[in-house]
Amino acid sequence: MPTFIERFKISKAEPFRIKDHDPGFSGDFKKEMAVQMLDELRDEMAMLQEEMYALNRNALLIIFQAMDAAGKDSMIKHAMSGLNPQGCQVFSFKQPSLEELNHDFIWRHSSALPERGKVGIHNRSHYENVLVCKVHPEYILNERIAGVESLKGIKATFWESRYESIRNFEKHVHENGTHILKFFLNVSKEEQKKRFLERIDQPLKNWKFSSADIVERAKWEEYMLAYEDAINATTEAYAPWYVIPADKKWFSRIAVSRIIVDTFKEMNMKLPKLSAAEKAKLEACKKRLLEGE
Repeated sequence: MPTFIERFKISKAEPFRIKDHDPGFSGDFKKEMAVQMLDELRDEMAMLQEEMYALNRNALLIIFQAMDAAGKDSMIKHAMSGLNPQGCQVFSFKQPSLEELNHDFIWRHSSALPERGKVGIHNRSHYENVLVCKVHPEYILNERIAGVESLKGIKATFWESRYESIRNFEKHVHENGTHILKFFLNVSKEEQKKRFLERIDQPLKNWKFSSADIVERAKWEEYMLAYEDAINATTEAYAPWYVIPADKKWFSRIAVSRIIVDTFKEMNMKLPKLSAAEKAKLEACKKRLLEGE
């Protein structure tokens, strides 16, 4: 059976098409297994994060992109709950502020990168600029880019340039010690409708729903094409995309956690060995503590 990395990782060798990926996939896994498996993966993730934190050489950037109600927030809440908050930085990107619009489109995301030894989690990311903005090109005009004074200036070459900027940015980040994981939580349109209705019917979830969500839902096909274009253009060995089935939240959490754990392991982190002199100091301190100082 293919590993999660092999099954969900997008390769440059063949074009990515959303229709080839089943949002309801769960393989041979059963929901009854989910709680125990997730607990085990969280424990393993916490131990590996501790090693990265102690070494203070690498960082891990985790990016979540998805349509509304795909489960980004709950993924961060449940799958990442085992991480030590001291070594974790979470950013949720909304509409850019005036200050952010006065810089290039990657600026605010670059300043949110995780420090060495830490895990950075980005709920939405620089990809909004080739996803939402591609579906709503009028948003680009807010950036006041020279040569793009009207929608006529936003052509295919504009998007290709943005993809190239993203590739260059992620390559630079990777070459400076930050491993990058990019997850597209692939929810079906039918499941999104079900979750929207739950948000409307359940008072505690009302805050999660906006009438604007319905407007964006009407552009579903446009968004799917934008995701296909962005993922095909930016999946690289140094910054791979993973398309995660998201109709069953319990399974998507297991899949994402497994990939994160496997990525930690691939970093081949080894804590530095203490010298004989340092070990002798530790033993001396232990002796003093046991003898009551």
